Amino acid sequence: MKLAQHIANWKTKLHEIFYDVDNPIKKRFDLFLIVFILLSVVLVTLESVENFNVKYHNFLNISEWVITILFTLEYFCRIFIAKKPVKYIFSFYGIVDFIAIIPKYVSLIFVGAQALVVIRSLRFLRSFKILKLSRYVNAHASLITAIKESKIRIFTFLFGVLVLTVILGTIMFLVEGPKNGFENIPLSMYWAIVTLTSIGYYDLIPHTLVGQFIASLVMILGYITIAVPIAILTSEMIIQVLKTQNNAKVCPHCSAKNHPENAKFCHQCGKKLDAE
Repeated sequence: MKLAQHIANWKTKLHEIFYDVDNPIKKRFDLFLIVFILLSVVLVTLESVENFNVKYHNFLNISEWVITILFTLEYFCRIFIAKKPVKYIFSFYGIVDFIAIIPKYVSLIFVGAQALVVIRSLRFLRSFKILKLSRYVNAHASLITAIKESKIRIFTFLFGVLVLTVILGTIMFLVEGPKNGFENIPLSMYWAIVTLTSIGYYDLIPHTLVGQFIASLVMILGYITIAVPIAILTSEMIIQVLKTQNNAKVCPHCSAKNHPENAKFCHQCGKKLDAE
């Protein structure tokens, strides 16, 4: 019984450290994690610099192992305190936590796999609350909603761009031909995509006057391919904002506006929004 009580007490303490936002220890723990995430990414980055790695390889390797072991202990602690361990393991954050510790262990079999430790930077998502970045999370959610609502229009536009790419690639293949590097239609389509997106690798260049004229038109069309999706998303986000404003509740006591639809109390005076 005493052992079970001790385990329960440890679970409670660890749960407060890991999840209690108002707990000052939780905030210090999150800052501790942020420092070690940054440190691990810096170490892996430095390890990719050959001269630095040759000189400080042992230090970098030991440091990476220490950080990996700390994150491994944290991962198993989260499983230990979770009410439903399986649910945590297969949750988004559970998968991120797991992926964050795996690369170093995999590097024992596949040399160089430790470079994937940079995936650990995804763990910064846990730090949004402590850094008071929740408003950016809300903005991210709004963007995702806008993408979902406008996915048909975006897909239709992208399909049109794909058709245009096939047509342009075929035309350039006929105009320039293999002698100028446009050896086949797929390669010409690659040129069309590179030019249309304003990247311009210059590995394929039209040499004929007609080809150069077509390339000029494609470059101008490239601005449209960038502008149209942005316009679609922007218009959808404006619609979402207007919907939110139209559905926002107004406090009957102090007339404060912009309350979420599911809000029960006024953010200004604290009284109930639904007057009885």
